Amino acid sequence: MDEEQKKKTETMSFRIDSNILNKMRAESESQGVSLNVLANKIFSRYTEWDMFEPKVGMVPIAKPIVSALFQKLSEQDTIELAKKIGQSIVSDIATFMKGSMDVDSFVSWFVTRMKISDFEMNHSVKDSRHRYIIKHDLGYNWSLYHKTVLELIFNDVLERKIDFKIKDRIMEISFEK
Repeated sequence: MDEEQKKKTETMSFRIDSNILNKMRAESESQGVSLNVLANKIFSRYTEWDMFEPKVGMVPIAKPIVSALFQKLSEQDTIELAKKIGQSIVSDIATFMKGSMDVDSFVSWFVTRMKISDFEMNHSVKDSRHRYIIKHDLGYNWSLYHKTVLELIFNDVLERKIDFKIKDRIMEISFEK
């Protein structure tokens, strides 16, 4: 029995504005899922991410803006930004949102962040080695920033080795769990 089947569920009723409900019905139909599945996705996203965003100082920003900002940085500036700000901020945010900082909680936070950002992701496991390929289309410096931040967190905080392959649109990370 997988994790999804083991989850306990409860029945609850809500009064929902008709306009919102009509939009949700249309969206569930376009996604090919039931209204119940869509509602669970919405509640899950809220409890795993949205309710924390303002508390940890995150703001939504359009991908073309992020891409343009990172393109303006030199590789050295990108690395310095990751070292001076990125490592501590990312570590603090992940700890606050997940309640702890270990490999499982950090990876869970990172995967949620990539999904929330709507990046394509491929995850595979061979023996105990996890491999994530993330398609982001945000440029080399975005990959370099995340490579630097993740290396610092994995090496200094989690005391694990992490391997990378980075390109303009794709980042591949792998590590032993």
